[in-house]
Amino acid sequence: MNRKSWIVLFGVTIFLCLGALSYGEKGPKIVFKDESFDFGKIKQGDVVSHKFVFKNEGNAPLKINKVTSSCGCTAALVSQKKVAPGGKGEIKATLNSRGYRGNLTKYIYVESNDTNQPTIRLTIKVMIEVPPSPKISLDRYSSDLGLYLEGEKIKTTRRIANKGELELQVSCSHKEATFFSQGKEVTFPLKIPSGKSVELEVRMPPKKRQGLVREYILIHSNDPNRKSLSFFLSGYIVTKKQLKELFAKYKEVLD
Repeated sequence: MNRKSWIVLFGVTIFLCLGALSYGEKGPKIVFKDESFDFGKIKQGDVVSHKFVFKNEGNAPLKINKVTSSCGCTAALVSQKKVAPGGKGEIKATLNSRGYRGNLTKYIYVESNDTNQPTIRLTIKVMIEVPPSPKISLDRYSSDLGLYLEGEKIKTTRRIANKGELELQVSCSHKEATFFSQGKEVTFPLKIPSGKSVELEVRMPPKKRQGLVREYILIHSNDPNRKSLSFFLSGYIVTKKQLKELFAKYKEVLD
């Protein structure tokens, strides 16, 4: 093969290689400025956000199909779903640290029409510091009181504990109930020292109706993570006649 033929062959080879490279580079290409962000130290209860900036370095429009996040944080596309070649977009990640403590890592998943990277995982990290605080705990959140005779007062007890480091202050509310502790009516807020507990008695007036009873007691506290919670009571009210009929029906079983 002469020199001229070699030159022609070499030129054709270079042309084909460049064409192949050009063909391989066609399409959208998503590139993030950073794929991980560390918020550092924050206080429990803080809400923090970070914007992940990306660019379409391809030669075709980039389309963001979906943005999802792991439990505990939210993520949203804050720019257009379609980004032209050379254009930029943003994904905003928000973390609510309430209820979390210590080192925490969460992930955001970005799905696009970039065939080389259809899904990219972004990472956010944070160190959540927990200041001293009260912490409320209930022994039970529901009670089945069984049968109640019509005209009979409804009573039940709850033990409320403070598992935090600071004094717990508790207030209970219900349209009819009164609350007692150690036989004395409670004046709210009820103050419970760190590491201590109080048995709270709930008393309700007789119901003037028969059948199923279900009552909710609302509790407010200065626990920063559980400022309000509730427990419920359930039972069934019967008349004296109904009670006699029940005893007569099951007399042999009871004997």
